[in-house]
Amino acid sequence: MRLKDRAAIVTGAASGIGRATAQLFADEGAHVLAVDLPHKNLRAAHAEHETILCFEKSVADADAADLILEAAAAKFHRLDILVNNAGIAFNQRIEDVTDDAWERTFEVNVTAQMHLCRHAVPVLKQSPAGRIINVASVMAEGTDYGLSAYCASKAAVAGLTRTLALELGKFGITANYLEPGAIRTGMTSPLWNARPEVAEVWAKKAALRRLGEPVDLARAALFLASDDAGFVTGHGLVVDGGLMLRV
Repeated sequence: MRLKDRAAIVTGAASGIGRATAQLFADEGAHVLAVDLPHKNLRAAHAEHETILCFEKSVADADAADLILEAAAAKFHRLDILVNNAGIAFNQRIEDVTDDAWERTFEVNVTAQMHLCRHAVPVLKQSPAGRIINVASVMAEGTDYGLSAYCASKAAVAGLTRTLALELGKFGITANYLEPGAIRTGMTSPLWNARPEVAEVWAKKAALRRLGEPVDLARAALFLASDDAGFVTGHGLVVDGGLMLRV
């Protein structure tokens, strides 16, 4: 088991990438605090995993970082891995972007990640293999219509993570970020189920000619969390099936 007896926090864990990551980490021997919104059926998602503790909380709440770290400390008495996966997206052309949508995107996608990292670092310093894994997007480097807030927020995640890697390396803590491409998740599936032709277009854009699945990202996160990636830090790992090769 690649994560035997390690303790991890995974946000956005009720579905999609977060759910797959929490479950794969548990299968690999980790004790996991799975975090998501109260209405997301978090407990049902992980009912069969005894080593996953569910914690219902919005990461954007002012007290979220404090309470999440307190819950992990009470249950595990340590922390080795932080996976900041929770995120949101709005599709609005720039002339239609509202202040509320812009601020909410950064609140969830960037500020919440920073708060959790800031609170986790003192505990991660005590781990022999501290890991921070933030979820960005291929849109941290690319763009598309209507995604100004989303793209800007994911670029901010990349910049934040690279700085974390620089500052925390002397403590043996690595910090990396994932760049998912077109992944079939709870956020994207409703659109693709309603409009299969859109899913087909995105699948054909990828070199591997398919959409990504949450487990594709979970496996990448497992690599970054494991000893195999002990000398990898400040890196953005693209998991897009070759989607961006022609951009």
